[in-house]
Amino acid sequence: MSEQKEEVKLTAIIVDDELHGRENLKIIIETYCPEIEILDCADSAVNAKKLVAAHHPDVVFLDINMPVLDGFDFLEEFDERNFLVVIVSAHEEFGINAVKAGATDYLLKPVNIKELKQAVKKLLLLKNKITTVEKIAGQNKLLIPTSHGFEVLEFDQIIRLEAEGSYTKVVIKEAKNKIVSRTLKDFEDTLPKDHFFRTHKSHLINLKFIKDYSNLSGNFVTMIDGSKIEISRRKAPEFINKVKSFLHAV
Repeated sequence: MSEQKEEVKLTAIIVDDELHGRENLKIIIETYCPEIEILDCADSAVNAKKLVAAHHPDVVFLDINMPVLDGFDFLEEFDERNFLVVIVSAHEEFGINAVKAGATDYLLKPVNIKELKQAVKKLLLLKNKITTVEKIAGQNKLLIPTSHGFEVLEFDQIIRLEAEGSYTKVVIKEAKNKIVSRTLKDFEDTLPKDHFFRTHKSHLINLKFIKDYSNLSGNFVTMIDGSKIEISRRKAPEFINKVKSFLHAV
C-alpha cells in the first residue's frame, strides 16, 4: 500500500482587536484553506508579540487599525522578522505602507474567498522558495536564494545589505540590487565578521567599500554607492576598531 502524501501546512496567528473580525477570519481560513493551521488569535499588537514568541508562526494575518499599537507598530517591534505577513484591513489606504513593511499580500474586509485562496498560494510558494544563505566552503562566495533557484555572489561584489521587513536588499557593485527572502541576521551569521559589520539593526556593510566616516551630528559612514549609513552610538567605538583591524589585515 502506498503511503499517503502528508499535506503541507503553514502555521498562523490572527491579530485583530475586534472579536468578530478574529472569529470570522478563523472560520473562513479553516473552511476554505486547509493548508493553514491557525494556532491562536490576539486582540492587540502587544498580545500578538507574545504569541509570536510562543508559537513561532509561519504567517501572521494582521489588522492595521488597533488601539495603542497599530499593525505597523507591531511589525516595527521586530528587529528580525521570521514570519510572513498578510494585512487584513477594511481600509484601502494602507496598501503602500504594507508593501514597504514587506507584507506578502493585502486583503480587504470583508474577505473575498477567492482572494484569500490566492494569498495562501502565494504564501506556500514563498515558504517553499526560502532556503538558507550559505557560504561555499573554502571560497569567498555566498549562495543566495532566488525565485528560480539560487545565485552565487562573491563577497567582494557585495557593497552593503539593508533589512526590508523579512527580506534583505543586497546592494551589489556594478550590478542590479537583489531582494532576498531571508533576514539580515541570516546574512550577518554567514558573512565573515572581519569583512562585514552590522552598523545598525537595518544595515550590514562591507568594510572594503567604505568611502568616508563622520561623527558630526551623529555617526555616519558613506559607502562607494553614495549611500549614507547610520552607525548606532553604542557601536561606533567597535566600528572604528574593526576598520583599523581590517586595514591592517589588507
